[in-house]
Amino acid sequence: MRWFLAISFLLSGLCCAKAAEQRPFYDRTHESAVLGGPRTYRLFLPASYDAGLKRYPVVYYFHGHSDRYTLEHYDQGKDTVPRIAAFVAAHDLIVVSVDGYVAADYGGFYGGSPWDIQKSPGTYDFGAYFLELVEHIDGACRTLTDRRHRATSGLSMGGFLSLYLSARFADRIGSASAFNPGPEFLTGDVGRRLLWRLKDMAVNHENSMIRLVRASGDYISQYHEEARDAYARNRRVAFEFRQDEYHRHAATSIEETLGFHLRAFSQPALDNTPESWSCALPFRSFSIWDWRADVAGDGAGYVSLEEVSQGGLRVRTRQWAPDGPPQAAWQIALGTAPRYQPGAAYRILDYSLATGRLSVTEKVADRQGRLSIGVDGSGHQIGIAGPGTGAAPPVLLPLTGRDRLRCEPGKTLLLPVRIFNPRGAPMEEVRVELASEYPTVEIQKRSTVVKGLAPGTTADLSAEFPVRFTAGSGSASPARLLLKMTYDGWYSASREIDLLVLPEDTPKPLAVEILDGRRVTLPVFRQKGNQGGGSLIERTVTEGQGNGNGILEPGEEATVWVKMAQGLDPFDKQSWHRARVFSDSPWLEEVRLLEEEKQREWTGARSRASVVRMSVRAPSGGVVPAVLESESWSFAFTPEVRYGREPLYQAFQRHADHLHAFSFRLP
Repeated sequence: MRWFLAISFLLSGLCCAKAAEQRPFYDRTHESAVLGGPRTYRLFLPASYDAGLKRYPVVYYFHGHSDRYTLEHYDQGKDTVPRIAAFVAAHDLIVVSVDGYVAADYGGFYGGSPWDIQKSPGTYDFGAYFLELVEHIDGACRTLTDRRHRATSGLSMGGFLSLYLSARFADRIGSASAFNPGPEFLTGDVGRRLLWRLKDMAVNHENSMIRLVRASGDYISQYHEEARDAYARNRRVAFEFRQDEYHRHAATSIEETLGFHLRAFSQPALDNTPESWSCALPFRSFSIWDWRADVAGDGAGYVSLEEVSQGGLRVRTRQWAPDGPPQAAWQIALGTAPRYQPGAAYRILDYSLATGRLSVTEKVADRQGRLSIGVDGSGHQIGIAGPGTGAAPPVLLPLTGRDRLRCEPGKTLLLPVRIFNPRGAPMEEVRVELASEYPTVEIQKRSTVVKGLAPGTTADLSAEFPVRFTAGSGSASPARLLLKMTYDGWYSASREIDLLVLPEDTPKPLAVEILDGRRVTLPVFRQKGNQGGGSLIERTVTEGQGNGNGILEPGEEATVWVKMAQGLDPFDKQSWHRARVFSDSPWLEEVRLLEEEKQREWTGARSRASVVRMSVRAPSGGVVPAVLESESWSFAFTPEVRYGREPLYQAFQRHADHLHAFSFRLP
């Protein structure tokens, strides 16, 4: 039997065998059913591979724009390949360099755009291909196939893909790293792709190990800092950051990053199914952590499964991340993981976030111990009560339908805190405490007690926690509160509440144009090129739906343009910019986003502006206050800057958000 197993291992590893080749890598081809033809990859094997029957962990490496699996475009094969080869030769791991080639996207801009994560052609799913490639490698090579021994890494667009795929398949990939990743691209189902921004998706990595590497002279460093901030603020992500002094858009400290993955491979906890997890994915069907979601309905959007545990979860949808309105008409069929007692009955407590109504149904776990739950896309907090679910903690419900509350400084505000009982039994004497480490937060009352909370009901504590914020000028500032809930005598659960505090004396815009079906010609700033400079050009647009009188009236839709005295660029003066519109008014709704690539950046990043609708129920003569957020950008070029003896390779691409106070006045 031993000889039979040994021969089987040798045969399965035949295509990975080094044979007599002296190269530090091996280029291979396999047939892909997903992409419809042969696909190539480059294989780096450790020196010990031929010495026995040992199995190895795998890092899948994704190349950047214009490159291929050979990894030669950025350094002519003189740096990345030798460094990966030398590290792999001396350590027990396999590296697979994946090919992102798409024929329709190559041969153009600087050689080609890989991975099909742009708007066009938008027909290939490299996520599905990744799973196919993993299956091929696991069958062809002696690999360790559990989650913790599988990792992703990559540069630029490949860095984006590393973080995106490890978020999409968080239950299959234990660690991910990215060198100067592209900040945002389009992902999702064919014909329904949405903008996936790295800074919005840290929640998907809450049970993973993540490393971000930034070169200090990289031209898109500001985007890397924004991603860093998002990951560093999420305490559930095991996150590392490294900045290297280097003047180009390239992979640096490769050996240290592969060492990070070796550390991840040694963490047995990465193979454990987490007690609680969250994800947001733009697919109509997906499975993660042995749960499954299937969506029926029109349009594109994200499905968010939040704080999923044996005792329940929250289900929300968004038309865009992180703060779009729900796809309320969607019907979502959920299949739970097999964590319940087969044949046992469970009560499903479904609290509607949209209506505040509770419905209770009974479900019986199937032979595998799975439950089937159906909800629409309007937003639901689900409690699961029955054998084995235990004493679930109280749940803090969302404070806002958007991503975060936006709070005015200098005023006493009442936080809209509500807690939900997900159990099938009452809760008594729940102590709720509020705290913050931010000196800009003044909590005027810090605790209260909920005497009793019936199954599936909520306690509205909005009057219990008056707070006051202090702010400076400029941009909105983050603040964080910590809500601690003590229940069942001494058990406790804590939840973080992230807020944005508006600046003091938010200025009014120089002028505003409301396009409610109007056609206008406005001067806008146009960057000259990637070494700085620019000028104003005339732009003619027709936007919105209405009578075109420049007033947002009930039932009409409009975009809002803001005139600014000075944008970020020195040449950007007296120009007009579209705006995002933020308002707490029930009469004003953001119904769509307009997304445009940022002129000459070539990063995949897009500027975003609101299409808003005034409710037909809005009162005549009313005033609807709002905050307008407009973005400006600049190529910041300083030719005297040197990195050692090397000049700065390319201007930094900067962007800034400008806030203005504005009120819509109803006729």
